[in-house]
Amino acid sequence: MTVIQTAPEQQRRSVGRFAGGRSLNEIGLIAAILVLYVALGSTAAGFLTLDNQLGMLRDAATVGIAAWGVTLVIIAGEIDISIGPAVAFSSVLVAMGAAEWGLGIGPAILLTLLAGTAWGGLAGWLRARFEVPSFIATLGIWSALGGLGLYLTDALPVVLPRSGLFEVLGGDVLGIPTPAIVMVVLFFVFAYIARYTGYGRSVYAIGGNAPAARMAGINLARVRVLLFATTGLLSAVTGVLLAARLGSGNGGAASGLEFDVIAAVVIGGTALAGGRGTMLGTLLGVAFITVIGNGLVLLGVNSFLQNVVRGVIIVVAVLVNVVLSKRARATRET
Repeated sequence: MTVIQTAPEQQRRSVGRFAGGRSLNEIGLIAAILVLYVALGSTAAGFLTLDNQLGMLRDAATVGIAAWGVTLVIIAGEIDISIGPAVAFSSVLVAMGAAEWGLGIGPAILLTLLAGTAWGGLAGWLRARFEVPSFIATLGIWSALGGLGLYLTDALPVVLPRSGLFEVLGGDVLGIPTPAIVMVVLFFVFAYIARYTGYGRSVYAIGGNAPAARMAGINLARVRVLLFATTGLLSAVTGVLLAARLGSGNGGAASGLEFDVIAAVVIGGTALAGGRGTMLGTLLGVAFITVIGNGLVLLGVNSFLQNVVRGVIIVVAVLVNVVLSKRARATRET
């Protein structure tokens, strides 16, 4: 007897397959992180010390805060490569606003956050209004902010004024690094947005099939502007925290950060083609990237070779992602 599946039943099967593949990826990442901890704990002196673990939390926050926004961008089938220069310019902007322009601490931070939202929104507007590929739009932002940060400072650090607020932002709360606390809070915010809000569902729909999402009544232009405005805001948050941590703004800081962010998102299982990904996967990707980076430093690996290792990791992650995407697509079609 032939059994005819109803639409809800087919949808539940599709969701179940997706969830199964997602869980497999996350379990694999957890296993890989545990293996790294065992290997580095026995070979890298000081890896398991409390100070080093807290330092890794700070490093993870630098990647993770921006990664939450980039995860949604990539799920929507877009890309943002402006993160590194955006973070560096944000550190310069908050430092110059507080130290040289006489704005005061609070207004300088607010100005930086508003500026980050604005340049991110500009990239989104270019994508939405003129169909400029997001890679090109954010490449323009990458170049402009990178050059502007170095021009305004003559490539020299701008020292922050002494402030209790900056000490807290660059320090810790009850022994936990403040940037790590911000990262965790934002993780739960974005996890909720992605899973339980109409906006989050719209992001997945656009990444899965943009024309169909438009026909369903989703405002693609508004969602795209919001996506990139969000990544700009999160880059600014990261820049403020980085400046507080370093005690200065630096136009050359956060070099290559965009690659670590994208690598963490992709390693976490987010499909570059869009429509698939989770915040939990990105969190595990951030942890994986951070542990590897820290381990390479403690093992004394040459800094240039560290870039080689990161490059290999990105390529392998993309290959694995592509293979898993093809298998999931083939499963859905059967």
